[in-house]
Amino acid sequence: MAELGNPKNTIEILNKYKFIFQKKFGQNFLIDTHVLEKIIRAADITKDDFVLEIGPGIGTLTQYLCENAREVLAVEIDKMLLPILEDTLSAYDNVTVLNQDILKVDILSLINEKNGGRPIKVVANLPYYITTPIIMALFEQHIPLINVTVMVQKEVAERMQAAPGSKDYGALSLAVQYYAKPYIAANVPANCFMPRPNVGSAVIRLTLHKDSPIKVLDEGLLFRMIRASFNQRRKTLVNGLNNSPEINLPKEDIIKGLTALGFSENIRGEALTLEQFASLANYFSSL
Repeated sequence: MAELGNPKNTIEILNKYKFIFQKKFGQNFLIDTHVLEKIIRAADITKDDFVLEIGPGIGTLTQYLCENAREVLAVEIDKMLLPILEDTLSAYDNVTVLNQDILKVDILSLINEKNGGRPIKVVANLPYYITTPIIMALFEQHIPLINVTVMVQKEVAERMQAAPGSKDYGALSLAVQYYAKPYIAANVPANCFMPRPNVGSAVIRLTLHKDSPIKVLDEGLLFRMIRASFNQRRKTLVNGLNNSPEINLPKEDIIKGLTALGFSENIRGEALTLEQFASLANYFSSL
């Protein structure tokens, strides 16, 4: 079995199938065995694990997952890759390839069917244009997850991990940290991929909170407030909330809420922690 982490083997298989990279699918295949090993270690894959892989490509990471996990379900949108995957994964009997768009897959029923509803691990070298929608869909559907270990654009990883007051801190930081604890496991230079992307990458592991540290009465209101606070980043929190069509509160009530919780009415959203946003959302939902 040709190990695809080796660039020579990757080129051979692409030539054998006359594969043409599809820009619309954001395809960049990993060609570095050290990075592949780091992903397996970061995700803490064991023989007990059922792993969902999103976007297996030609099966480079999938081979490593099959070696280390109990069972792998790989969801690939590009049907041109199916014959390649059949070839590169032919040595493994613990993998199923599903030719679908991950955003349209009923992941919950697949987990019930294949893993008895028990929590799974997700591993992916994600197309960068669709990273956030995929990660947020996994969280918002409350899929039973242990962790999500993904290759993403370096600056997106930094935003997910950012703390209040930093330039990278924003709605994505808060949304991810509401559900999980982020940890950047590795920075990955562009020359580890074929074709070479124009940006640096990073492997980030998101470990799901067993019990959310945040108690919020209305999750929807919390996220509407977070979006409104960062839509116009330079505005004060009062003006951000007041200008948002998603927040239906008079300005004086917003000011009253901030004052009641001990905040200045000139504070900006970027200064608030997730806990502070939650206490503000709880104040407004109990009005």
